[in-house]
Amino acid sequence: MSNMTNSFSTFGLSTDGSTSPEQAQSPTQMMASMGMMQPDPYYYMNAPVFARQPLQYHLYASNAPPVSRLLPHHRTIQSFFMPDNLREELTQRNETTLMSAPAHDLGLPQEVHVYHSLYPLQHSQMAMSEVSSYFGYPTSVYKAVSSADGRTYVLYRIDGFRLSKERAMSFVEQWRKVQHCNIISIHEAFTTRAFGDSSLVFVYDYFPCARTLHDVYMTPQGQMSLQGELRTKKNGKIILSEETIWSYIVQLASAIKTAHAAGLALRSIDPSKILVTSKHRIRINCVAALDVMDYETKDSVCSTENREQDFIALGKLILALACGSPMAHQHLPDCIEDISQDYSEDLRDVILYLITSEEDKDVDELVAMIAPHVLDEIDRSQSYNDSFENELSRELENGRLVRLLIKMGFINERPEFDMDPSWSETGDRYIIKLFRDYVFHQVDENGTPVIDMVHVLTCLNKLDAGLDEKIMLMSRDEQSCLIVSYKEIKNCIIAAFKDLTSGRK
Repeated sequence: MSNMTNSFSTFGLSTDGSTSPEQAQSPTQMMASMGMMQPDPYYYMNAPVFARQPLQYHLYASNAPPVSRLLPHHRTIQSFFMPDNLREELTQRNETTLMSAPAHDLGLPQEVHVYHSLYPLQHSQMAMSEVSSYFGYPTSVYKAVSSADGRTYVLYRIDGFRLSKERAMSFVEQWRKVQHCNIISIHEAFTTRAFGDSSLVFVYDYFPCARTLHDVYMTPQGQMSLQGELRTKKNGKIILSEETIWSYIVQLASAIKTAHAAGLALRSIDPSKILVTSKHRIRINCVAALDVMDYETKDSVCSTENREQDFIALGKLILALACGSPMAHQHLPDCIEDISQDYSEDLRDVILYLITSEEDKDVDELVAMIAPHVLDEIDRSQSYNDSFENELSRELENGRLVRLLIKMGFINERPEFDMDPSWSETGDRYIIKLFRDYVFHQVDENGTPVIDMVHVLTCLNKLDAGLDEKIMLMSRDEQSCLIVSYKEIKNCIIAAFKDLTSGRK
């Protein structure tokens, strides 16, 4: 089999291990040279940030043309690996979670409460103005790492807000008890002057690469990135598929039911406060924020009136998604007429039920109205879970080759064992050494090292399976050769590793 590449550049690795002489000293070395106390090596926010090349997603092999006449025992190469789009999505999430920059470059404090490594999640003044108009205060959003558990959280900062009554924080404790798959959990809230003013900070779970419903469906950039969810009418109008809208209605209705059952109101059903965290998966953000902020101005922030506003807000949200504009409720008659033409009567009736000013709306009545679509959502959700379980099963026991390499690393070139300096060069261990050379140290007819991952993976998989296939192992001086099977080599590794773990031959 031909070589995949003659360098590690394809895999994002560099063979050049040298360092530049102008490379800056680490903070620990600098402080030690000045006689200063060295910082904690596990946390130093102002460490130099070196440029890192992103993963080259386009270097992954593209899918082969479909083959319609595969035999029952045949499989395409793509069936052995994770789909490229899923791999890229998960990799991007990891990269986003680990993204950081020195605090002084961002103009941020090094530490806020027990959180460090702050990184802004808003990059445009327009986005910040939209958020601040919802709360009535300027707001900022950061991701940060907790010193308590090492996890990444979102810090939602209300700039310039002064909290005079500590009892308002009681709502945070109530919301911490609410656990729902479509509500982003809040962990704590605190006041701080770390930003140079009086700020109120709410701490939520962090979902990397999440976008708001507004950014996804109500901006030209978001609509351009959508393919299967949008459809174009004959008049050129682009609308969201009804299946997607029903999916969001079911998820939000479930969240409302959980919150109301706890005696709370969501109060953040808004396109700018609902995050799309994965395909058709939405989560309500910023719960408890208005409860705390309005504590001094309202006697009962979780009254029936606020729960009624949740239904109206849901109706406005559905209207905005169907019409593609967050201001659709201001032109209600025209929007309802458009919805009657583009969507089913069931969807129109649900919207009218939600946005009317009738009192005593009940979430169970809403669930009864959308019951047929709840079953559809369950079916889609279960199918989606099945696909992920199928991908997970492919990764099961994917560390078996690493275990083989670790065992071989313990055995090969061991300087001494059981008072025998030549232990690793005699008996079964010599066969293991020759096999190591066969796998990793081959050269071509020109004496050039063969860097072929396919050869390595093929040999290791055959070794792991213990095949009866025989191979020829040759010594480095080419004076002797052995013909052994993968099964015999595997037994040699098992026996040698057993000797090591038992402490004697």
